[in-house]
Amino acid sequence: MRTFIVALLFLLNLQLSAQEELDLSYYLPQDVTYNPAIPTPQDVLDFVPGEWHASHDQVLIYMHFLAQTSPRISIENRGFTYEKRPLVLLTITSEENHDKLEEIRKQHVALTEPGSENINTSEMPVIVNQGFSIHGNEASGANAAILAAYYLAAAEGPEIEELLKNTVILFDPVFNPDGLQRFASWVNTNKSANINPDPQDREYDETWPGGRTNHYWFDMNRDWLPVQLPESRARIETFHNWYPNVLTDHHEMGSNSSFFFQPGIPSRTHPLTPNLNQELTKEIGTYHAAALDNIGSLYYTEENYDDFYYGKGSTFPDIQGSVGILFEQGSSRGHAQETDNGILTFPFTIRNQFTAALSTLKAAKEMRVKLLDYQRDFYQNARREAEKGAYVFGNSKDASSAYHLAEILKRHKVEVHKLQEEFSKDGNIFNPQSSYVVPKKQKQQRLLKAMFERRTTFEDSLFYDISAWSFPLAFNLDFTDEAKINVAGSKIDSLTRPSVDLPEKSDYAYLMEWHAYEAPKALNQILNKGLRAKVAMQPFQLGTKNYDYGTIMVPAQNQEMDANEIYDFLVKVAKDAHVDISAANTGLTGGINLGSNQFRALEPQKVALLVGEGITPYDAGEVWHLFDQRYDMKITKLDLKNFSRTNLSRYTDIILSNSWGSALDQEDAEKLKEWVRNGGTLIGYKNAATWFDKNEFLDLEFKENEVQAKNVTFEQRQDFRGAQGIGGAIFEAKQDRSHPINFGYKDDKIALFRDTTLFVEADSTSYKNPIIYTQKPLLSGYISEENLELLPGTVPFKHKSLGRGNVILFTDNTNFRAFWYGTNKLLMNAVFFGDEM
Repeated sequence: MRTFIVALLFLLNLQLSAQEELDLSYYLPQDVTYNPAIPTPQDVLDFVPGEWHASHDQVLIYMHFLAQTSPRISIENRGFTYEKRPLVLLTITSEENHDKLEEIRKQHVALTEPGSENINTSEMPVIVNQGFSIHGNEASGANAAILAAYYLAAAEGPEIEELLKNTVILFDPVFNPDGLQRFASWVNTNKSANINPDPQDREYDETWPGGRTNHYWFDMNRDWLPVQLPESRARIETFHNWYPNVLTDHHEMGSNSSFFFQPGIPSRTHPLTPNLNQELTKEIGTYHAAALDNIGSLYYTEENYDDFYYGKGSTFPDIQGSVGILFEQGSSRGHAQETDNGILTFPFTIRNQFTAALSTLKAAKEMRVKLLDYQRDFYQNARREAEKGAYVFGNSKDASSAYHLAEILKRHKVEVHKLQEEFSKDGNIFNPQSSYVVPKKQKQQRLLKAMFERRTTFEDSLFYDISAWSFPLAFNLDFTDEAKINVAGSKIDSLTRPSVDLPEKSDYAYLMEWHAYEAPKALNQILNKGLRAKVAMQPFQLGTKNYDYGTIMVPAQNQEMDANEIYDFLVKVAKDAHVDISAANTGLTGGINLGSNQFRALEPQKVALLVGEGITPYDAGEVWHLFDQRYDMKITKLDLKNFSRTNLSRYTDIILSNSWGSALDQEDAEKLKEWVRNGGTLIGYKNAATWFDKNEFLDLEFKENEVQAKNVTFEQRQDFRGAQGIGGAIFEAKQDRSHPINFGYKDDKIALFRDTTLFVEADSTSYKNPIIYTQKPLLSGYISEENLELLPGTVPFKHKSLGRGNVILFTDNTNFRAFWYGTNKLLMNAVFFGDEM
């Protein structure tokens, strides 16, 4: 009977929210009064939330109005998105707390420091960080934020006074301003006066790439740990300034679903997360259940989602003494849509999110001391558990990559030291100029374990996201977790870039090794300046220095610039790109001479990226970001809808990212093939392999996983199939360093990130397999036994000459989520050295 009543209430709520007249009473608790001096949303926006999709600028305007009129709210701008939208944060608490906010913050942070056992938590407010719509087209969160902010500003009575006295709320109304703006524009533009819930209506079918992502098409809910995007850097700084006790992350899911709140599937919780964290999450969940029961909304928990990857907003807090909570609301994806549960309206989705926001605050208030004590115990236990010694990472040939990892650690308030003096470990040489030391015994020791560990055994075989993310492997760094603490030099308070060797003036030539991470940026500047440059196909020696494969040589003579201009320009390049450039005053070198034919002439590259329907936005966005933000290289985005009339002769390279379906047809294939034959280099990723094979760009043989579902029940069928996928793990491959695709790598092994089950057979000619998976390739992460048997000896890279051009394939993502620095150069090698293959 109770189930029937709940379902009936659910349908009644749907009908109510579908009425033409919508007012705040549909959302707001009616057992309190509201201060008439505080402007309502419709006073400012001229509509009740839910009637239209609020754009980011509208949300921003309203938040500023609240901050101006309510003494409970202050607002700050913490930076800007790539599209220059402010990243605001509201701090919401009582007037009395506002007067001593910095004192409260310092005392709260002291819970994470030594000596915290002397702090009386019974007198401290709890800190709650509430964030909405990190995926821009999951808009019910941001629109619910309008209502939640109004409620916290305007509600009056003993209950709200007690809440604000005992709680400091760090309120982020829109995690993803650029994506929300894009989505709101789409659905509002396509809204009819008579709302049409037909799922096939244009309103519910966003144009590519959709509003989910940020400017460069990144899923920002995967960037809490890598911290590569400006939005992430702002919210991570807020997190570490406060260490909130609870952090909430409001999302949406498929329209036919109801409402989810954590905990997720218990067996998929990361082992480094304390059991008590999940118990607290479950206890908080009882408040959500009661609140949703009260309004008749269906919900579920402990299904579908997990707490494994620490780069998600709902899991990142769990490794830092906080409780992260994910909310997932079935999405109307517009204003109203037909679903299995009836007509799902936008106001109804907002109401659920708003209700969960308030139930979170109620839980935090009533569990306040328990949450504060848990956080204190978390850090005390972490220090007690900490092992002796230190981590050390570096790269003697690439100080930049080590620096960029140190940057991430510093953003997470990790204690980092200089290296005292050079030492060797396990065959790796660590020197003070390109290495860093991280003591194990420190506040963030659990976070460090999560970032540095290699894990290959798991309780579960299914993952909502990736199963491995070891940062030293991602950055292709030498690494040891067995260094003694006495190798540590002075503590680094303010991180600075490693110094570079500037060239002396030469009238003969200049040399730049290809190892440095930013070397492609430097080469691009050199070529686009009109200077002639060549790449060394073999190593050589000059004086006491050995130069490796891929060294770039710039002659000082027979250039359009004179010797003085060249020198001044290369000094600027070295400083800007953070690369070492040295002078050569003779061509009589050991090994090949500087005038050898083994120095091959290079040309400026004009690169295009295929985008649009059928292309995976994440993968394409990672390439765009790499060129635009890391290497300052222009890249032309060619939309597939215009491909048939696009002039390809302007480009030296075209990149085809991972795709789904038939992104390109037979005519497109022939057009590309003709362009390649005329000298172009076509670079494909992941699923492009099957398209290359089908359209005879490459002749590929695939290994297939033919495991049979034996003794698998109907209930288990999805788990069985899911366990045969590779959601994201790290594997070892052997490199032929003499091949141009591997220029710039000092070792003969590389760690590759793989999230595909494409297994390509190696060529029978060994030198055509410059990258090949080793016989024991698994470094970290989950892979089924069946797939692990297939992977050894297969290849993640293929090259074929076609006419005067080249076809290049990567089965693995070399640019994953902007933090896989260690394989970015593989793509750059394909671009700059494709003709040398």
